[in-house]
Amino acid sequence: MIRILRRTGSDVSYYFRDPANELDGVRDGPAGWWIRGTGPCDPDSVARVLTPGQRTSTTGYDIVVAAPRPISILLALSGDAGAVVRAHRHAVLAALRYLESRGLVIRDRRFGGDVEEPAQWSRIVGFTHGVNRHGEPHLHDHVIVGSRPVGDTTVLQRRVLGAYATSADALYRATLRIEIARTTSWRPWRSFHGVEHVAGVDEGYRALWGGHFDNRPEKSFWRRDDIVRKWEKERAHFEPVAVVREPSRSRSVLDEQAFARSILEHQHITRPVLVEAWCDAASFGLDPEGWEAAFDARYPDFRQEYGSRLRTLSLDAALQRSLVNERGPRPLTLAGDSEWRGHPARERRAHELSR
Repeated sequence: MIRILRRTGSDVSYYFRDPANELDGVRDGPAGWWIRGTGPCDPDSVARVLTPGQRTSTTGYDIVVAAPRPISILLALSGDAGAVVRAHRHAVLAALRYLESRGLVIRDRRFGGDVEEPAQWSRIVGFTHGVNRHGEPHLHDHVIVGSRPVGDTTVLQRRVLGAYATSADALYRATLRIEIARTTSWRPWRSFHGVEHVAGVDEGYRALWGGHFDNRPEKSFWRRDDIVRKWEKERAHFEPVAVVREPSRSRSVLDEQAFARSILEHQHITRPVLVEAWCDAASFGLDPEGWEAAFDARYPDFRQEYGSRLRTLSLDAALQRSLVNERGPRPLTLAGDSEWRGHPARERRAHELSR
C-alpha cells in the first residue's frame, strides 16, 4: 500500500543517513534519484523540495511506495535483481503521474465558494531501498514532494491526495507486474482474492521473509556483500510450502470477475474506485502508457474527473450490464477498442454477473 506521510521542517538527513548500499551494483547509481529535477542529489538540493506554506507547518510529504512481498523476495533469489529494481522505479513513475494528474489540487475560494484547481509539483526526488529493519528483502521508495505546488502560494489538499493513494497503489502494482514480466525471467500475477504471486516462487519464501514482527529494531546499514551472505544463510532454513498455479486466462484480458468483486466492496463507485478495480483485475499487469485510453474508452464521462468532487455510478453502469445484455457476456479487455472479447468457457460466470 502507498502511504503518504506528512513532513515538517526541512531536515532531510534521515534520507541520507542510510545510503542503501544493499542495492549497490543492482541499482543505477545511489539511492537518491531525481524524478523531476536536475543537478546533484545532495541534502541542500533535496531540502529545497520541501516548500512551507503561509499558514501550515507542513512542508511536504514522504510518499512510501513498496513492492509486494513476493517481488521484493526476488532481490534475494534472482540474478535479475537489477531489472527488478528498474521495473520498480518505472512503476513508481506511473503511480506518481497518476497521483499528480488526478489527486494534486489546490483550493481556490471564488465568489463565496471553493473551487479545486489542478496543480503540479516543481521537484520530486526518490530514495530507493532494498531491505527492512530486519534485513529482509523489501524493495521500496521514499518519494519526497513539497506541500506547495509550483507557482502557487497555496498548499495542496492532503485529504484529496490521500483519497487517490489506493488506486495509485493498484496502478503501481499492475505496472510492476507487467514490467517485470517484460524485462526478467519472472512472471508476477495477482489472484482473484487479491494476493500477489510470482509464478514458480514457492510460498515458503513468503514465510521465510514475512515482514511481520512485534518489535522494531534499530536501523542497520547493510553493505551489498553482507546482505547477500545474510540472505544465503537464511535460505538454508527455507522449507517448501507450495507453488500456487497461475491462472490460465489470456494475459491480455482483464478478469471481469475480479473487476466486479472489487467494485462490490465499495458503497460509492467513483473514478478512483473503477481505476483500482481495473488495475487489480489485470492479473498479469497493465501497460502504464496505454491503460488510461482503454479505461476512458469504457467510461468516457469520467475522462476529465479529478480532485474530490467526483460523480458516482450505479452498480449497473459500473459493470456495464446494458452492454453485456446487448453484446453478450464478455470480459473487459486491455485494448482501447469497444469490443467485448472472451473465452466461451467463462461466459456462464460472466452471465451470472450480468443478471
